Amino acid sequence: MCVRRSLVGLTFCTCYLASYLTNKYVLSVLKFTYPTLFQGWQTLIGGLLLHVSWKLGWVEINSSSRSHVLVWLPASVLFVGIIYAGSRALSRLAIPVFLTLHNVAEVIICGYQKCFQKEKTSPAKICSALLLLAAAGCLPFNDSQFNPDGYFWAIIHLLCVGDLFSVLDFPFLYFYRFHGSCCASGFLGFFLMFSTVKLKNLLAPGQCAAWIFFAKIITAGLSILLFDAILTSATTGCLLLGALGEALLVFSERKSS
Repeated sequence: MCVRRSLVGLTFCTCYLASYLTNKYVLSVLKFTYPTLFQGWQTLIGGLLLHVSWKLGWVEINSSSRSHVLVWLPASVLFVGIIYAGSRALSRLAIPVFLTLHNVAEVIICGYQKCFQKEKTSPAKICSALLLLAAAGCLPFNDSQFNPDGYFWAIIHLLCVGDLFSVLDFPFLYFYRFHGSCCASGFLGFFLMFSTVKLKNLLAPGQCAAWIFFAKIITAGLSILLFDAILTSATTGCLLLGALGEALLVFSERKSS
């Protein structure tokens, strides 16, 4: 069982790393600026893979009544917002910056649980939320590559995450690089979601949070080497503050589980 859990965790980390790096490559290096088409391509690939997985018996899809489908419509709209706004933000922001801003969604979820569900929140989790907010709040003032559009779409993205619990003419050589990368992005996006579900079903919340944190760290670190990212000492301080906040969140999750 321990080997299986480790294998699922490593698979998740690999999919997480590959998915973010591939998306960043398509959106930034290849300068693909049509997130709606990008989203449609990912949804098509994901839908086909989901159908194949269902036929092979890897996943179970229960038929739902129309009323059940209507209940999921708001979540579907938020999911579209997550992909669209996330694509816009990721094309303009460095991956470490994007992930630090993305972590604010945890604060929204924590606030909702405390205010509306009246869940008891540990001091460690409260401190974690404050550190994540501080890190994200300081970034716009210390980011040497500050892009207002990127931050705007990142805010829309994290709000959607928190609330949810165009054909082009390409040069000949560019055509294969683009479609290969987009296809890889669709496959990796599906397997990332699939491995995330397996991770959450198999591991305790604290262990799951630890694997997610580890995936973010290696993704952010490797992205600095692969993409053009200018990190000043102030920006690095904000990113480290965010990492400290998320590490504290992992500690609080492991302690409560």
